[in-house]
Amino acid sequence: MLAYAAPAGLGKTTLLTEIRRRAATRGCTVLSARGGDQEQQVAFHVARQLLQPQLAHATDTELRERLGSWYDIVGPALGLRASDEGSPPDPQGLRDGLDWVLTHLAVRRAPLVVVLDDAHWADPESLGWLAAFAPRAEELPMLLVVAYRPDELPDEGVEFTGRRSGQRPLGLAPLTSDAVTRLVRDQVGAHADEVFCRDFWTVTSGNPFEAVELAAKVRDHGLTPTADSAPALRDLVAALKGAGLVTRLERLGTSTVRLAWACAVLGTEISPQLAGSVAGLGGEAVADCAARLREARVLAEAEHPDDPLQFVHPLIASTVYRSIPDGLRVALHGQAAWCVVDAGLGPTAAARHLLETHPEGDSGVVHQLRAAASETLRAGAPDAARRYLARALREPPAPADRAAVLFELGCSSLLTEPATTVNHLRAALEEPVADPALRHGIVYRLAQVLAHSDRLAEASELLGCEARQATDARSRLRMQAEKFMWDALRADEPESPARSRRLAALADRLTGRDVTERYIIGLRAWDATLRAEPSSVALEHAERALEGGLTWADESRGFEVPVLVALLHLYADRPGRAEELFAAGTAEFEKQGWRGAHLAFAYTLIGYIRFRRGRLMQAEDFARSGLRLAERVGARTPALWYATGVMIEVLIARGRTDEAERVAREHDFGEPFPAAVTIPDCETVHAELLLATGRTQEAAEELAAVGRRLDPRGKRNPSCCPWQLHLALAEAATSPAKGLATAHEAVARARQYGAPSAIGQALRVAAEVSEGPERIKLLEESVDWLDQSPAAYELARSLVALGAALRRTERAAEAAEHLYRGLETAQDCGADALVETARAELAAAGLRPRALHPAGTHSLTARERAAANLTVRDQDAATVLGTDPTAVAHLLSAVYRKLGTDRTGLDQALRNTGGDPSESAGRE
Repeated sequence: MLAYAAPAGLGKTTLLTEIRRRAATRGCTVLSARGGDQEQQVAFHVARQLLQPQLAHATDTELRERLGSWYDIVGPALGLRASDEGSPPDPQGLRDGLDWVLTHLAVRRAPLVVVLDDAHWADPESLGWLAAFAPRAEELPMLLVVAYRPDELPDEGVEFTGRRSGQRPLGLAPLTSDAVTRLVRDQVGAHADEVFCRDFWTVTSGNPFEAVELAAKVRDHGLTPTADSAPALRDLVAALKGAGLVTRLERLGTSTVRLAWACAVLGTEISPQLAGSVAGLGGEAVADCAARLREARVLAEAEHPDDPLQFVHPLIASTVYRSIPDGLRVALHGQAAWCVVDAGLGPTAAARHLLETHPEGDSGVVHQLRAAASETLRAGAPDAARRYLARALREPPAPADRAAVLFELGCSSLLTEPATTVNHLRAALEEPVADPALRHGIVYRLAQVLAHSDRLAEASELLGCEARQATDARSRLRMQAEKFMWDALRADEPESPARSRRLAALADRLTGRDVTERYIIGLRAWDATLRAEPSSVALEHAERALEGGLTWADESRGFEVPVLVALLHLYADRPGRAEELFAAGTAEFEKQGWRGAHLAFAYTLIGYIRFRRGRLMQAEDFARSGLRLAERVGARTPALWYATGVMIEVLIARGRTDEAERVAREHDFGEPFPAAVTIPDCETVHAELLLATGRTQEAAEELAAVGRRLDPRGKRNPSCCPWQLHLALAEAATSPAKGLATAHEAVARARQYGAPSAIGQALRVAAEVSEGPERIKLLEESVDWLDQSPAAYELARSLVALGAALRRTERAAEAAEHLYRGLETAQDCGADALVETARAELAAAGLRPRALHPAGTHSLTARERAAANLTVRDQDAATVLGTDPTAVAHLLSAVYRKLGTDRTGLDQALRNTGGDPSESAGRE
């Protein structure tokens, strides 16, 4: 990357022009763009200049082929296609898409030179994207060249200042006296004397722009370059800028001034026809006036009459624009807006002019601004949409339209300014809203943003109030569904048991005929999970909810319920099914261009599922991806909180406690926690970290507080609310009896729920706080249950714990069997600390670890599949396979871990892998 920072007139544009020329001469692909003082409000103006010429010639079919899955996301932003109805991409998703396009061009059209002039005037969307992309230039066959005025660069371009990278921009110095002398003699004549050249340098201060322009003026006026003519230089240089330039322009005539003003208002790449329309001039008059402006070196020379009009230098354009009387400048922007609309350039092109006009209560202005906001929002620029809608609100709109404008304004600021969104949406509800659908839409969106702002109680109260007023039964049902959802996620809900009873009664009456009914049934399934009803009950309701489909990327609905339905499969020992659902949901997010908080949640929770399955290395990869995405969303956001929690949990399981502590410090992970806790397990992660680092008393206090929050609300399932498991371990350090009682209560709750992994884990914790024969008995039962589950890491922990307990009672042979098996399972999981524990126990028993088998694949062996199929058909697998029941149990244990299911889901899991038990009966 090359960055040039210098004040106006020091030659940045000339330097970049030469860079482009040399790059083209050497066979490089050159992408070029320039920020414009008048185009700063136009989203993606610079991005379109850079990328559109490389893609605009392609047919729609070719464009789809070249852009692939990014077609729907970047196409509208680059002006290559109209935006469709539906949810827009989030800004981060759009940036990722633009990154892909530029990277693809760099690889396909290498070497690539990307040049951005006047970056200080680039639109925020393009500047923020290109600045974030800049570090990648080092890894690609690409040269990125940027020039800007240092005092005017917005915050979005901070990457180009070197503050982060340490790569300072290059400065440009004024010309020396000798350089100016050379320039004068080249441009004016070799006979220019020393005194004239020295005064020339003095009056221009070595500014290259002024020096070149003054030389042209000297030549045009036929001034003799001698000492006698030197005093005239001050008058000539004064005419190059400021009031002098304005006076010179006025001498060219009224029509010429009007054309210059029109060009200054329109910005860059100005169509002569459009400039004539704004100035009120015909074609011949435009040509005549443009010729005079070129002769006066106000406009740049053009090869053809229809070429765009362009100012010689941005300094001239700025001076001309500022010289327009204020009232006339406003009027010209208004004229430009309607000329742009009449020319068929669309509402977005007109909107930047309408921003400069005074409010007059014009419904046409409101219409154009709303249309521009819609286009811009769907193109992925919510900040620009918000500017247009805020201006529409000041117009103001007609009373009947005010609520709709406030609603659109609130939606445009949803991702960036949730507090502002709440204010706009509350104001919209205070307006008289004739359309019930609009009012309901405002209510749903307001509840959503309140919930995401950690104001769940307000969201619930709003929905309850509106539901009581709703006259349409389906609308009332949806509001009830939304209220149930946000209440389910509240940590401070006052009547959780009563809500559960109402939810169960309602869900049992519904058939799932539409999304609203399926959401309620899905919430019933999640509630059953939290309350530790038998897992079969939760799974039955979950499948009812999924039968008609639950979309993850419906902006008006949110993704909470589909996520909860997917997660409950994990807690019910169906992680394979949970992964299927998350894979489909993640694909929806990526297709929609939602690569901010939504995708961060998806990657984080896939990592969490892999963690629960015992695939710790894969879990770490996904958790890191989720954490990287969440860091882009912002500090202390729910997305970052969950990503940090899962990352810590995985690192602890892998034995890297120091790294887990570092991650917690870096992301300020600790109390106070958000009130909206979608994943109950995450409430205990901080306490788990305290336990792992020996801070037992702190952990006990924190876990007791969690219990006081969750228990009265009926959140009793240790599979997803494991606070009792960790509390038992913390209490046992100071009060063994208390710890044992807590552990036994957790075992009872796990048995009530019935998931083998939950029972096995609770039994192991009970064993850890027990002593003597009871400890071994509990660990043996724990292993038996975990062998029936897909939870490989928990199985490895129980196997190693059982082996260690048996070794201490001098039952070496039995200890060795469990330790060897625990070691191999831990190795397969990537649980490095547990591997070392198993090795140490084997060494203490006087045994050498056997050579470990390579990590098992996720495909079933022939013998494992045979045992699984026989089990599904309720045949005696040990007899048919000619082995003992223990060997069959081990085969089935591997099957459950590989397929991600327990015994109850084995039949369907086998079918999903292409194996039909009934068809293979004869072969096996």
